[in-house]
Amino acid sequence: MAALEGFENSSFEHDGARRDVYRRGSGPAVVVIHEIPGITPQVAQFGRIVADAGFTVAMPDLFGTPGKPLSIHYMAGQLARACISREFHVLAAHEASPITEWLRALCRKMHDETGGGPVGAIGMCLTGNFALALAVDPWLMAPVLSQPSLPFGITADRRAGLHLSADGLATLKRRTTQDRLRILAMRFNGDPMCPPARFETMRKEFGDAFEGIELPADSGNPKGNKPPHSVVTTDLINQEGEPTKQALDRVLSFFKEQLTVVS
Repeated sequence: MAALEGFENSSFEHDGARRDVYRRGSGPAVVVIHEIPGITPQVAQFGRIVADAGFTVAMPDLFGTPGKPLSIHYMAGQLARACISREFHVLAAHEASPITEWLRALCRKMHDETGGGPVGAIGMCLTGNFALALAVDPWLMAPVLSQPSLPFGITADRRAGLHLSADGLATLKRRTTQDRLRILAMRFNGDPMCPPARFETMRKEFGDAFEGIELPADSGNPKGNKPPHSVVTTDLINQEGEPTKQALDRVLSFFKEQLTVVS
């Protein structure tokens, strides 16, 4: 798997579920939760960029084949599997997917292994909203939502939904006022998978603690998705002056701001 060269492969088990985790780097921990269809070469490259910026990246394998290139057939197959999986509740507007419990345990492990410091997490597409569910724990200080796509927006309520329980939302709102928790989210304008109503909900619920980046619809990589969707992976243009590069840089600076321990 050339795409994952430089990553160490280990496994982590919680509540009877064991999954591979690809790790790289040193410094504060950042859990990179891949998008559909899996850890593609573009997702692995993003993990490499984060690690090389001074972080310990932990990238769990939730579905798909690690390192396998993106294709429409591959994406459709993995999306279908996720939709029927008991671990993913793709239509739940006010409830997190069960797999977030395993991810919370992984974040706790990374917190412990990096000296008890704060942890960051980024979810993408199907897993984008998961970063909110992980932030109910005090060690998660830097949740990033890249094109958060759950719940699938088939109704107005779901388009505005955060895929988060009422108790979870209350905890996050408390943490934004009592802790220094901040929330970063990104999307492309015109992306049907990530409706603007979801960002409006976060602005209303989290106020100044929420930072939303909404990119022009024509700023994605011309070789990427149509319309553009994956801000820091498939649709990234990693060149100075490009809106997606600016978004990537903001993610890295956000992690540095939130995960720096002030003595």
